[in-house]
Amino acid sequence: MTSRPHSRADIVRGAAFVALSAIAFGAMAIFGRYAYAGGADVLGLLTLRFAIAGAVLTLIAARRGVVWPRVRAVWPIVGMGGIGYVGQSLCYFTALQHAEASLVALLLYLYPAFVTLLAAWWLGERLTKVKVAALVLCVSGSAVMVGGGHGDSLGIALALAAAVIYSLYIVIGARFTRSVDPLATSAIVCVSSALVLAVMCAARASSGAAPHVPATSAGWAAALAIALVSTVAALLCFFAGLERLGAARTSMLSTLEPVVTVALAAITLGEALTPLQWAGGAAILAAVLWLVRAGGGAHDEEAVALEANQ
Repeated sequence: MTSRPHSRADIVRGAAFVALSAIAFGAMAIFGRYAYAGGADVLGLLTLRFAIAGAVLTLIAARRGVVWPRVRAVWPIVGMGGIGYVGQSLCYFTALQHAEASLVALLLYLYPAFVTLLAAWWLGERLTKVKVAALVLCVSGSAVMVGGGHGDSLGIALALAAAVIYSLYIVIGARFTRSVDPLATSAIVCVSSALVLAVMCAARASSGAAPHVPATSAGWAAALAIALVSTVAALLCFFAGLERLGAARTSMLSTLEPVVTVALAAITLGEALTPLQWAGGAAILAAVLWLVRAGGGAHDEEAVALEANQ
């Protein structure tokens, strides 16, 4: 799927693209908080996100002449978006209402550990001593993070649920998207997610509880930023970097995402991690890097492409 870089300039450009992607993805939790403050609720915000991003990505894919998959190959991807990605997004964005953005972001980043376990269970990948040690480090780090508070039990549970659903999404999706252009996959996932969320919106509206879109200009700016910056631009930068760096390097650089979220949460929202939580977060990120270097199941090229769809 990817071509290896042939010059130092390619590596530098690729690293810059992945760093920009990580910044854009990492800022999504912060944008979400501002969208909520502007009057949006989870369902209204996610519907806007996927409707706008799906339309833009479909247009870009069409203009680039992307080859769309055949009907038989489309349905599994539709299921990934309409079921898996909708479920993950609902858990993640609801968690932001019950826990600090920094805690949610770091707990979500347990997904490489979950993917490694699922790959060993379903795909027969071998669990080496290094992988087991990294998994123990992940679990220990998450226990320290959760023990530090800064979120109620529902927020913590939803953040962990988002990580589990995301892991299932990656493992299942890696089997069905091997021959599909990543941009086509991203567009189909976003469009199918938007359609399912639109149905949910209609159902809620019929019961007299219509979803809320932002009521302020700041809220709309945050919602548009989630769609255009943290989804469309982040995806395009990610795939541009993946093409130049390959899967392993891209995965390593992508660990910047929760770091960006934590830093922006401290700057814009006044969130502060305790020293013990910093240690737990560092343990999670160190374990993720360790899993990548050990060839964790989450990081073959197909799975890394799927990880972009967050």
